[in-house]
Amino acid sequence: MNAPTSSAATDTVRTLNIAGMTCASCVAHVERALMKVEGVQAASVNLATESASVTAPMSVPLAALIEAVAKAGYEVRRDTLELDIEGMSCAACVGRVEKVLQRVPGVVSANVNLAARRAHVELAGSVPTAALVAAVQKAGFGATPAAEVSEGAREADAAAEEAALRRAVWIAVALTLPVFVLEMGSHLIPGMHDWVMATIGHRTSWLLQFVLTSAVMFGPGLRFFRKGVPALLRGAPDMNALVAMGTAAAWSYSVLALFAPALLPAGTVNVYFEAAAVIITLILIGRLLEARARGKTSDAIRRLMRIQPRTARVRRGAEGVEIPIGEVVVGDVVEVRPGEKVAVDGEVVEGSSFVDESMITGEPVPVEKGVGATVLGGTLNTRGAFAFRATRVGADTVLAQIVRMVETAQGAKLPIQALVDKVTMVFVPVVMGVAALTFLAWLVFGAAWLAEDVPALSFALVNAVAVLIVACPCAMGLATPTSIMVATGRAAQMGVLFRKGDALQLLRDAEVVAVDKTGTLTVGKPQLTDLVVADGIKRAEVLALVAAVERRSEHPIAEAIVAAARAEGLALDEAEGFEADAGHGVSATVAGRRVEVGADRLMRRLGLEVGVFADTAARLGDEGKSPLYAAIDGRLAAIIAVADPLKPTSVAAVKALHAMGLKVAMITGDNERTARAIARQAGIDEVIAEVLPDGKVAALQRLAEGGGLGQASTGAAGAASGAEGSGSSKSDAASVAGSAGAVGTSTSAGAGVRRRVAFVGDGINDAPALAEADVGIAIGTGTDVAIESADVVLMSGDLIGVPRAIALSRATMRNIRQNLFWAFAYNSALIPLAAGVFYPAFGALLSPVFAAAAMSMSSVFVLGNALRLRRFGARAVQA
Repeated sequence: MNAPTSSAATDTVRTLNIAGMTCASCVAHVERALMKVEGVQAASVNLATESASVTAPMSVPLAALIEAVAKAGYEVRRDTLELDIEGMSCAACVGRVEKVLQRVPGVVSANVNLAARRAHVELAGSVPTAALVAAVQKAGFGATPAAEVSEGAREADAAAEEAALRRAVWIAVALTLPVFVLEMGSHLIPGMHDWVMATIGHRTSWLLQFVLTSAVMFGPGLRFFRKGVPALLRGAPDMNALVAMGTAAAWSYSVLALFAPALLPAGTVNVYFEAAAVIITLILIGRLLEARARGKTSDAIRRLMRIQPRTARVRRGAEGVEIPIGEVVVGDVVEVRPGEKVAVDGEVVEGSSFVDESMITGEPVPVEKGVGATVLGGTLNTRGAFAFRATRVGADTVLAQIVRMVETAQGAKLPIQALVDKVTMVFVPVVMGVAALTFLAWLVFGAAWLAEDVPALSFALVNAVAVLIVACPCAMGLATPTSIMVATGRAAQMGVLFRKGDALQLLRDAEVVAVDKTGTLTVGKPQLTDLVVADGIKRAEVLALVAAVERRSEHPIAEAIVAAARAEGLALDEAEGFEADAGHGVSATVAGRRVEVGADRLMRRLGLEVGVFADTAARLGDEGKSPLYAAIDGRLAAIIAVADPLKPTSVAAVKALHAMGLKVAMITGDNERTARAIARQAGIDEVIAEVLPDGKVAALQRLAEGGGLGQASTGAAGAASGAEGSGSSKSDAASVAGSAGAVGTSTSAGAGVRRRVAFVGDGINDAPALAEADVGIAIGTGTDVAIESADVVLMSGDLIGVPRAIALSRATMRNIRQNLFWAFAYNSALIPLAAGVFYPAFGALLSPVFAAAAMSMSSVFVLGNALRLRRFGARAVQA
């Protein structure tokens, strides 16, 4: 047992929910594992409730307990909770909220987004929501569970906040303008000083400035003191504290100069009312502009939420009844007329139309929908009427899932944010220290830098205030989250969903994009690609006869031929005397005509010479297609090829990836010849063929390690041919990289150099590879398992979404770097200027008024720069 702590009062009981326990032995294993963690005083595990109560000091990290349970072979269940946070104004606020949340027993991690004003809390065990809310409130902020706040309420709160700021700005401007004119007008306008002295008088002017500035300070500016002073008293100063200290210093000094001038050294009796008033007014203007810009960062997600209609026309008996969308249940038949939006997800049971799915997939061309087709809630019916049976409603619809994914990604923190967090946690205290040091340095050494009749105290005060005001932790706090919010929202509009926010950063560094072939690069089901008939025979006649025979077969190739005949509107007669000869083909009699379809060996057995189609057969072979032949009434009639063709945009997607400097690899279970043919058509650089489903992870690892695929191609080909000749099973060891003539230029990274790999897949067997890859990209038309394993989801089911996602990732990271550079460079340059570092050499100083303007504009610049991502589009991908 671990040694007891010095005081039992410091111990806290934490409850963990344990998954995977089945018996008393499991209980003992978990208890022993927990007791081995240093500092744990007691551990009690309950099998019935599947929970563990752990007594330990708060200094014992929760992560250590979770790791101990995992090493024992079990899992600690985790939950997540979203909190709306009120009252945050800068990066220091973010750090404070995160810190207090992480101190609550049971909290694994807490990520706070300043732009979204939301906290994402990961919990292990039973943690009361009230405890989290109380912790945030104790830190001086407001908190409400996000689930309890409707989007409409959030929009109303944001509108009310903006209206209050607008009102405060107008009041502050009206009160500040006379102060500015009275004080600064005397310096800027010739004769103004004499006019003020003659009409108002010196002291009356100062009294008037005092009254107006006090009204600004304790009217519109009171918000800075209400937030800043308590933050100071808690020892956690924020931007409000800096503004409050700076303006209070200027105002207090001026009051002293006005009402008790004898307390000040000779020559230092000056007032700075205009500085305090203008600082507050400019910062309020900055806050108003910031609020407007922040509202635009989440425009995309709000538009997604609004595209679902509020009502649906549901059949009740023989009539259609208009009901609220929330009352639609699975199984309801919903009617959709031209120009109306689809209410929920479902399957068409009647009618047909073309549906605009651009708001979900990003693809502008309407999609034809007929009986059996899937329709998605929020999409627009362009023409025609149809009815569909609801299959997913409420939170289960694709639209609701998209909104959840985007919100999750927007709340994530990128790895690049770690440095920012470290800086911002100490930024405000450091700035206060610099301001104090500035004041003392000017007070002590200022006389040496100034003329004899210029008091150092005035410069000490003004420069210290300028330091407090110019420092801007807001820009640092907004630099990353605003870009993430705008980028993920724009991506959703383009049909690209970032399920995990950090994929935005990781995708930028991808060097190789590996794609699964079937369903990702290709359509995913066989289609009739070639039908070449002999002289004197009609194509439609051959297709109808062959399809009539193949209709009796369940082989995928047969289904493709039948589908092609039906697509061309051909009538199919009944086939009689159907026979299937394994390894050769099928035969039957159709409308009195003998029809035989199969491989070349079947034709030779029938005594038919296939040489007439030799050129066509060679071409099909080069394309990786296995030809079939059809004989009608003992005469060779046609050569047929069925294949899984490339999707229409696959070639363009690969070209776009190449243009971005990326290598493209294909991983497939197909044989080498077919794989090489597909790769040649698509322009693939590297091919790993004949991979069993469980070999994709190993294939990805080899790609990441630099592969050496080009050097292994000969041996792999030999291994593949040997395997085929001996009849042994294929393995992922049989991998090839095409030569320059076969699949373009193939280059391998040097041994030992790890390449970052993104993998694109759609099937259940792709899930392990999607999880293994640096970034997993799932095709949205694929399986739920694949989507759950992925970091990014392409809703259109189109490979062209991959270059879009990578281009957006690069643009976002470039945008974040610009924001961070501005935020850090701004503070690094202007704080020394405000402190008067350059005055002895260059005579350069920064007025507190200009400091306030610069500070306000820094946040607006960061937000404005992030909003540029809203214009990201197809042209950016091409560029």
